[in-house]
Amino acid sequence: MSFTPFRCLTLPLIAAVGLAASPFVAAEEPLKFGIISTESSQNQAPLWDPFLADLSEALDREVEPFFATDYAAVIQAMRFDQIDLAWYGNKSAMEAVDRAGGEIFAQTVAANGDPGYWSLMITQRDSELSSVEDVLANASELVFGNGDPNSTSGFLVPGYYVFAQNGVDPATAFKRTLNSSHETNALSVANGQVDVATFNTESMERLEEVHPDKAEQLKVIWQSPLIPSDPLVWRENLSDELKGELRDFFYAYGESEAEQAILEPLQWSGFAPSTNDQLLPIRQLELFKQRAQVADDASLSADEREARLAELDARLDELNARLEAAEAEQAAAAQAS
Repeated sequence: MSFTPFRCLTLPLIAAVGLAASPFVAAEEPLKFGIISTESSQNQAPLWDPFLADLSEALDREVEPFFATDYAAVIQAMRFDQIDLAWYGNKSAMEAVDRAGGEIFAQTVAANGDPGYWSLMITQRDSELSSVEDVLANASELVFGNGDPNSTSGFLVPGYYVFAQNGVDPATAFKRTLNSSHETNALSVANGQVDVATFNTESMERLEEVHPDKAEQLKVIWQSPLIPSDPLVWRENLSDELKGELRDFFYAYGESEAEQAILEPLQWSGFAPSTNDQLLPIRQLELFKQRAQVADDASLSADEREARLAELDARLDELNARLEAAEAEQAAAAQAS
């Protein structure tokens, strides 16, 4: 595979990583593929190279990866048409759909057959902390590694289940709070730089492969409910022709042994069709979190609190109706097939 300099973009915090996913120079503009920063771009690039090369060959055009140091830069890149499609987590996909003209068209299928993944809270193996209750009771003495603010498993899910449900603000409860990638959080805990941090099961599997000695230094003290598999999002304003080509590629990819070998390092076995309805449970979770914060906000008057709660409840009722309709539609489609 040949390597060419990555085109400079005028967005903050971009890690310039140069590689071309195809040996030829296509007449069309390169397809730009955004990749969220679950770990360093130096580690991610070799995992993605073979897959992007296959995508390039299938589309008969160059495919350029876009790596950045945080999730927000990938969202902003889609907003300003600097990328054409991206792999996001559910929380960042929600931001891309709502603010960057994105649309979900597929979701990943886990190699181990799991229907999704789980958020974790981790500490050092020999830590006296053994539960969320221990963490919250000693928060003022602990350094906490929180996830990227646009991360589903690193921020949104623990933000609701661990903190909002317990009436705790992690930004003020701890001695110090740092926001980092999954990899950085895990390594910081293993190295004793952070006392407790968010993580997830997919990243734990990855850590056990690349840094088994560090993985052995970790202890899981909390696991979340199931999180839906990660979505693939394209710009809604892509041409129908290109969308069709992308559907054909993603929905069929993984059928051969060679493709399975390429997907294995990414911890996937293929891709399934999906839509923006995948985000409905995530939207519920975001609203539940906001509702808990409003209910506990002592700075609000009784009337202000009641009005805001009524507004959030109305939005939750609307989401519940949409979710029920989507589930009924899926059940009907499954029965028909």
